[in-house]
Parts: sequence; structure tokens; C-alpha cells
Amino acid sequence: IETAVEAIKRGAEDYLTKPFDREAVRKKVGRLMELHRLRTRVAQLEENLQHASDPFASIVYVSPQMQRIVERARAAAASNASVLIVGETGTGKEMLARAIHGASRRASEPFVPLNCGALPRDLVESELFGYRKGAFTGAHTDAPGVFLSAGKGTVFLDEIGEMPKDAQVKLLRVLQESEIRAVGSARPQKIDVRIIAATNRPLAQLRSEFLHEDLYF
Repeated sequence: IETAVEAIKRGAEDYLTKPFDREAVRKKVGRLMELHRLRTRVAQLEENLQHASDPFASIVYVSPQMQRIVERARAAAASNASVLIVGETGTGKEMLARAIHGASRRASEPFVPLNCGALPRDLVESELFGYRKGAFTGAHTDAPGVFLSAGKGTVFLDEIGEMPKDAQVKLLRVLQESEIRAVGSARPQKIDVRIIAATNRPLAQLRSEFLHEDLYF
């Protein structure tokens, strides 16, 4: 008994007493293999749960620069500040935006992306702010637009530099006053959304050529 106790203390899972038969060995080894399988499964589930609870876990990187970016993104997620993500095409700007949303207090609300560069100029405002029935030809019913569709969630404006300047002025009011006015409506409407924007243009070029200065700041 003393030897068995000492063996367990040193990390043994089980022990056999002499004399023993092969059937006893098979049963004990089988039980230990099952125990090992269950422990491996639990470890895998815990790892999956950790990744599910950390929206940034899906972002794979090795560089110190990216480490700093993720740290800043985590800090941004804890706030309600508007965020601008600058990076070349294909570097994962929307993935980072989704992680910021997923780690924020708005995570249970919708994440609504809109590619500003893919919209015809005459449809930008109606897509952003919605429109009222009869506001223009073909407006047979009210439409909410992305800001109302997001509820209390996050609106992701990709390629923000491609947004027309007149629409930028109205977006500035959204940031300043937290209200929108649908196309064809005379009454503003309060909203509670967070804006994350992205661009593949350098900041200097964005400021000098593409963004309204007040919106840039």
C-alpha cells in the first residue's frame, strides 16, 4: 500500500498488485487510454472556447509591429471611440474591424459592412441614411439604411476615402451629433452606433485629396 501511495504521489495514474493476470492489465490500460482521450478532448474544447471568447484569436501574426496593432485594437475595443484602420489591400482590415466589434460592448449587436468604393455616387446617401417612400423614382417603400440596420452595433465603412465629399459632410454630422436624416425626410433621427472606417490610402494623401478635413480629424 505504501508503495502504491508513493507511486500515485509521483504521478502514476494506477497501479497493479502482484500477482496479476492479463485481463486485469487490459482493463486498466483500456481505462487509462479512455481517460487520456477524454483529457485530450477537454483540452481541445477549452482551447476552442478560449478562441471563441477572444475575437482577436483568429488573427495570426508573428511581427512585433502587428503585436502593437492588436494591442491598440484591444484598447480601442474597450472604448466607444470611432476607429480608422489604415493598411494595404488584403492585409485584413475588415478582420481587425470585426475583432474590435466582437471585443466591444456592442458585440451582441449587428456588424454592418459597407464598401464606399463600390457604391454609385447617387446611391451613397440612401445606402447610409436610408430613404422615405417617394423620395425618388423607384422608392416605393421606406428603407432604413446601414446606420439604422446596425441598431446599437457597428457600421464598418470600407474605402472611406472613396465617399463623395457631400456625403462626407453628412457623415461628419453623424459623428458629431449621433443623428441621421433619411433621404426625403425633414426630421433627423437619433442613433447609437459605432463607426469603424478603413482605407488603403496613405494618411497624407487621404487628408490632402480624399477626405473632408473636419471628417479627417
